[in-house]
Amino acid sequence: MALIGAIARNRLERAIRKGCIEVRFPDGKTARYGSYRVRPVRIAIASNAWLRRILLDPELQVGEAYMAGGLTIEFGDLYDLLDLFWVNFLADGLPAARLPALFRKSARLIAQFNPQERSARNVAHHYDIGNDLYRLFLDEDMQYSCAYFPDAEVTLEQAQELKKEHIARKLCLRPGDRVLDIGCGWGGLALHLCRSEDVRVEGVTLSCEQYELARKRAADQGLGDQATFRIEDYRSLTDEYDRIVSVGMFEHVGVPHYQEYFRQIAARLSPDGVALVHTIGRAGRPGATNPWIARHIFPGGYIPALSEILPAIEQAGLTVLDIEVLRLHYAETLKAWRARFLARAAEAEALHDARFVRMWEFYLVCSELSFRHGVHNVFQLQLGKRQESVPLTRDYLYQPDPIPVSKRTKSCLNEERRHQNVR
Repeated sequence: MALIGAIARNRLERAIRKGCIEVRFPDGKTARYGSYRVRPVRIAIASNAWLRRILLDPELQVGEAYMAGGLTIEFGDLYDLLDLFWVNFLADGLPAARLPALFRKSARLIAQFNPQERSARNVAHHYDIGNDLYRLFLDEDMQYSCAYFPDAEVTLEQAQELKKEHIARKLCLRPGDRVLDIGCGWGGLALHLCRSEDVRVEGVTLSCEQYELARKRAADQGLGDQATFRIEDYRSLTDEYDRIVSVGMFEHVGVPHYQEYFRQIAARLSPDGVALVHTIGRAGRPGATNPWIARHIFPGGYIPALSEILPAIEQAGLTVLDIEVLRLHYAETLKAWRARFLARAAEAEALHDARFVRMWEFYLVCSELSFRHGVHNVFQLQLGKRQESVPLTRDYLYQPDPIPVSKRTKSCLNEERRHQNVR
């Protein structure tokens, strides 16, 4: 066991160059690593068994140890600790993690093979754990995806409204349009689109709890005739739609199914239709899902690189009309979620247990840091079959807010057509 401690001390001595960490090892001895000019994050490792597990597979076992109490924080908080690990270890790649990461990347086609039955189980694992949990930290509309923060003064509620409006504008809705919402969540976006324009929205989800609440919300808001929801896999759909939107669902599709996903969008989209896919994206090259996230949070999930998405779009016969990269917006969203969740941690513990609270905190923190450090961002891909399906510039997205969506869309389209006629 002395060898395990020596390896850990040597690795920390060589790696910690930014910040400072103080570690109380299982033998009771404490050592400090990094700069002595800053206040350290202080942690304790409960046993040599936990120390060995962390050394052998840190990407998985740091989270496991924090959940189980094998790693405790005596000074500072989890954000401080993981941020310190990130800038000192993960920025240049953690040597101990390379072999496990190579194996996971090699096995990812199996891990992300998501036929309909498996997709339903994966969705239930995360989304059917109780709506009361999500009410603890989401905005009032229960938007569980990246918000849109034009400046630091915007609240979470405002940022989520702006996100929905931004998407609505990109869809260029027309009165009477039939809209498909793939992975509709608790129905907030679908209801927003119905209020924005005289359209009919059909939302599909694999989550029973999301489905029940979405239906109730539509009825309570008097939109039951415009917004309908059902439990159905997107691959089973056969109808044609004028507009298709999918927010925060593509991360659950899995690499083996990308062509299937975009071919289904192409098959369901009308000839002059517009589709908008909003997804978390990998800023760099293709990789593998973090093993702790895959085990505890999103089984079967994967954050794609743009180089993995575009070939599937091309092969489906769709045209990329626009790609927007939202940088740091999700970091701010997750920061707000984390603050709200920790403020109501006692309620979360009453719903589940203390281990669950530590798990969820770890999930929110490591997710936020992945955006802070530029590993992940958000892609909004606007797709169609015809180049003229949307205006030629993005001006229509930034018209003054008081103009209703219907008037704004018509005005922008008419303006583009007038310029085209002049030319």
